[in-house]
Amino acid sequence: MSSCSYEPAEPLKTLLGDQHHVVSKDTIQSLWSGYGELFRIHTDSPAFPSLIVKAIDLPKTAPKHHPKGWNTELSNQRKLKSYQVEFHWYQRYVGRMPVGWAPRCLAAESHDSHYELVLEDLKLADCARVVKTPSNQEIETVLCWLAQFHAFWLGTDPTGLWQQGTYWHLATRPDEWQAMTESRYKSAAERIDNMLNDCPYQTLVHGDAKLANFCFNETGTQVSAVDFQYVGGGVGVKDVALFLCTVLDFDELQLSIDSYVETYFEAIEMALARYQPNVVASDVCHEWRKLLGLAWADYQRFLLGWSPVHVRVNAFTNKLTLEALDDFRL
Repeated sequence: MSSCSYEPAEPLKTLLGDQHHVVSKDTIQSLWSGYGELFRIHTDSPAFPSLIVKAIDLPKTAPKHHPKGWNTELSNQRKLKSYQVEFHWYQRYVGRMPVGWAPRCLAAESHDSHYELVLEDLKLADCARVVKTPSNQEIETVLCWLAQFHAFWLGTDPTGLWQQGTYWHLATRPDEWQAMTESRYKSAAERIDNMLNDCPYQTLVHGDAKLANFCFNETGTQVSAVDFQYVGGGVGVKDVALFLCTVLDFDELQLSIDSYVETYFEAIEMALARYQPNVVASDVCHEWRKLLGLAWADYQRFLLGWSPVHVRVNAFTNKLTLEALDDFRL
């Protein structure tokens, strides 16, 4: 724990009150490409003994280095918007969800190119455990979280968010599409995008639903999600495809996603009955089941341009996504 050189912004001072102060600060991590910092502050306030601060300083030009070489102005603009979207999400949306689904936003400030979010510390709620090798219980817990999230936000207009959620959607990735070698994925990219967007059942998607963005309690039965930079409109199976990509063992000879897919759709049918009683849940499930393979092919299209040797491009994903292209005659 380091001594504190952090000067709280006015909203945080107001939150703590005149009698309480920040006493120390621990850096958790730097943000992508040096866009800011994520850190934990400790205070002398009994109400808020610790808080998470996401401090973002947006550069005017693209950083010189990118781990995959994509340091373009378009890439920079996409990243800038992602932080603005997340700021808006925490201010306008997260408080509308049931408690525990994501950390609460307790204070926020923006000034010029500086944004600062003060968030609930999930450690205080016993829900801050990040796992690298998940159990079946933990995988199913996240799938149920996704199902509830998608059901809750079904039909929501993504005002202030990405019109199309996810960090890989086609409109923001022309450079990666151009870098692809000729393939069915490349030639069908626009049609895949249109078919996903034309589905009558749109919701809000997390947009970066990788395992690392979920924090568990000790038993793995409860989870909260973080990192909402790419939240926006879409079909729920986009999140499901990415999440499964981050938890499957692609070396497993008898690998199957069937049980996980059933877990998600059973959970969303129940969640729709709770949060959207006027929607025919079976219709949503029918449409989204058809689109799971296509949503996965959409993600594979991105990977084939961005990093074609990525571990998430493999025999299993090739087979699954090509079958989807066959089904839709693409």
